[in-house]
Amino acid sequence: MSTSPFTPTGSIRSQADRRRVVFATVIGTTVEWYDFFIYASAAGLVFGQLFFAPAGPQFATVLSFLTVGVSFLFRPLGAFLAGHFGDRYGRRQVLVVTLILMGLATALVGLLPTYEAIGIAAPILLILLRVLQGISAGGEWGGAVLMAVEHAPTARRGLFGASPQIGVPLGLLLASGAMALMTVIAPGDAFVAWGWRVPFLLSVVLIVIGYWVRRRVEESPVFTEIAERRERTRMPIVQVFRKHALLVIVAAFVFAGNNAVGYMTTGGYIQNYATNPEGPLKLERGPVLWAVAASAITWLAATWFAGWLSDRIGRRTTYIVGWILQLVGVFALFPLVNTGNVLLLFLGLAILTIGLGFTYGPQAALYSELFPASIRFSGVSISYAIGAILGGAFAPTIATALVQATGTTLSVTWYLAGMTLLGLLATLLLRDRTGIALGPDHEAEQAVSPIRGFSREPEREGATARG
Repeated sequence: MSTSPFTPTGSIRSQADRRRVVFATVIGTTVEWYDFFIYASAAGLVFGQLFFAPAGPQFATVLSFLTVGVSFLFRPLGAFLAGHFGDRYGRRQVLVVTLILMGLATALVGLLPTYEAIGIAAPILLILLRVLQGISAGGEWGGAVLMAVEHAPTARRGLFGASPQIGVPLGLLLASGAMALMTVIAPGDAFVAWGWRVPFLLSVVLIVIGYWVRRRVEESPVFTEIAERRERTRMPIVQVFRKHALLVIVAAFVFAGNNAVGYMTTGGYIQNYATNPEGPLKLERGPVLWAVAASAITWLAATWFAGWLSDRIGRRTTYIVGWILQLVGVFALFPLVNTGNVLLLFLGLAILTIGLGFTYGPQAALYSELFPASIRFSGVSISYAIGAILGGAFAPTIATALVQATGTTLSVTWYLAGMTLLGLLATLLLRDRTGIALGPDHEAEQAVSPIRGFSREPEREGATARG
């Protein structure tokens, strides 16, 4: 008889363990995304001036945002590695490694000499450290969401899955808040000289906290059951692409629709657009950063609520509502930002983040319910990484180029609207699998394609789709 803590509902018995998992996933992902977003914020505010100045003011900004996007190209590598080791050896160890890698790369950015000090080596080293951040981010998300969702009671997967999701707005809140605080402590030239470095160096403290919390969490009960049965897949990545390649692409487009819009703030575009001394608004750094930080609170609330709501009305329905709300936010954003009033800028961001929360809160549960248990880490990680490339990787760069080419932010609005509609279309292609059993006893049911029009996998003739 198995001694695994896994139960038919896909949960563990101890409420204390559940709370510990939720706390650990929130803390861990918050630290990871703080590190990731602090870079994006600095890219929008100072990196063009400090690392790419010889390219000229406008092209330096483009190059700075390109370094934000470069990291996304390496997310699939992180997802491949984390997915392989996570499906073979467990979720928890992978999460510890990704946390340390992200923290070290972030702290080193804070110590990096500028172009003026070491020449071309400065931007090269900056890009290399951003690549390490990308590898870490690619491996982080899949493990965090599976730890949360696979520990959750079936009826509360959406709510539990929202816990790592709120790490994004919390990370944005901390990153923007830290940068805003440094504009007060080190205003003007002092911020450019050394103030921006302090939030990067603070990452060391956050990593120690995150490491301690994550080491205290038990392994996922689903993986424990697989390991006890010795049913681990030898090459999970190969199995994902051999049997579920189309599903990976559809799931990636779901995330791309959210990620492209979200990176208007998390990628540093709004911060740069609003504060650029050569731009149309020329706002002060501090108030804009505080407005972005405040919008992270509305994003957090919407994300958490959407995860809870998806347990009641289903993941697919929640997403459809979210895409409609996100489209409203996209069309409201720039008319409010372009007023040059910081309060109206915040209002525009707040409206936008409501839709972003609804198209991000249920994602952990949605993705976890799409893939079979034995290859789930690989499936969700790869889908997320590809979605990030298609969505947010170069969204700030594209937005900057569109405004420079057309002279108006209307072009950016239509770009973001198109990405939102793409996410909606991908969602409509999926069946709702809310509540499907996640354990290894139900691989046949899990392997049935959730894509409409694909009723079954060739090797699973006896399985039936849910939803």
